[in-house]
Amino acid sequence: MAKILFVLTGADHWTLADGTLHPTGFWAEEVVAPYEAFRAAGHEVVVATPGGVVPTVDQGSLAAEVNGGQEAADRIAAALDAIPELRRPLRLEDVDLGDHAAVFYPGGHGPMEDLAVDAVSGRLLVDALRSGKPLGVVCHGPAALLAAVTEDGSNAFAGYRVAAFTNAEELQAGLGDKAKWLLQDRLTEAGVEVRAGEPWAPHVVVDRNLITGQNPASSAPLATELLKHLG
Repeated sequence: MAKILFVLTGADHWTLADGTLHPTGFWAEEVVAPYEAFRAAGHEVVVATPGGVVPTVDQGSLAAEVNGGQEAADRIAAALDAIPELRRPLRLEDVDLGDHAAVFYPGGHGPMEDLAVDAVSGRLLVDALRSGKPLGVVCHGPAALLAAVTEDGSNAFAGYRVAAFTNAEELQAGLGDKAKWLLQDRLTEAGVEVRAGEPWAPHVVVDRNLITGQNPASSAPLATELLKHLG
């Protein structure tokens, strides 16, 4: 049994271009689907957040309309409540990468607020990438890649192919024209090659030990792919 580190946002809001604080956090499905897949495969999950704050779920991710109906939404909510690790996260500052066989970053808009500029998370990502360990990142989680700056000032993920929440999806979700910046644009500016799939459809990109997914629907297939890399 291996330990898989989940790095979650500690933010409960996303600051929009006009200064409005949009309530957010992590996206439920992007935690639940991989968690269930990894636990079913016999692995242990460890949760860490900046400062060790208990992470906030984006209430929008528990709505019936984004989960295929009320029954499915209720199941996601119940599954989330059954994850004890979410209630006692480690401080990200105290995490030892050597204790973990793989690293996973779920999304939600929260990472756009904190992990995108978190130096501790950035160093962890640089180290995880260099270690060769499986590194999974989904939806808005790739915002954290923006903080992964190497010694020479370049982004550690420059030249890598990734999937991430696209401009088209942000616009269709109704926040694209309100955002300070868009994830696809900022990743591209950092030298990361974003491979966009169809909006809202599962889309996973694998480049060396980096496994990325575009949106919530990509979280389960990403978990399957990460398990293959764990061997």
